[in-house]
Amino acid sequence: MSTLFISEFISLDGVVEAPGGEPTHPQTGWTVPYASAENMAYKLEEVTEAASLLIGRTTYQMFAEAWPTRDGEFADAMNSMPKYVVSSTLQSPDWKNTTVLGVDWAADVARLKARDGGPIMVAGSATLVRGLLERRLVDELRLMVFPVIIGGGLRCFPDDREKLPFDLVDTRAWPNGVMLHTYRRPAA
Repeated sequence: MSTLFISEFISLDGVVEAPGGEPTHPQTGWTVPYASAENMAYKLEEVTEAASLLIGRTTYQMFAEAWPTRDGEFADAMNSMPKYVVSSTLQSPDWKNTTVLGVDWAADVARLKARDGGPIMVAGSATLVRGLLERRLVDELRLMVFPVIIGGGLRCFPDDREKLPFDLVDTRAWPNGVMLHTYRRPAA
């Protein structure tokens, strides 16, 4: 069985939108002042651990534009791993090793999790993350919390008022004030 984990850059007020310079938010690039070798080493560790990548269409479009043109260990991992994109509009993806999951995406994700294929990483993809949490398909949350308040924007947690417990399993703190909190769903 494969584990599905969420990897998010998140502000103190819960915003996940436009962390790296995307033009969708007035505070775009809010993670950039906190870039560090420690943060990047962790992200490399995370992406090399993942056996596949699951993302939404918007994140797919940004990643598919950026990663194929880059070099290095991180880019090599991103470009070579199997990728699954949830979309009702994307028909023929250009990024190597990409499969589109359409209308019945939740069942497709459940099937991906049921096989022995290593960890499935979900990066960004706020709308997809919300749907995965609502459907109880998330095994682990990895929240890289940045010490900044953005004042509004997309959040990835559902508003359905359903309680979904997680156990804290790890915390890391870096000198730049960024904290990583890792939570796992408790055993049933």
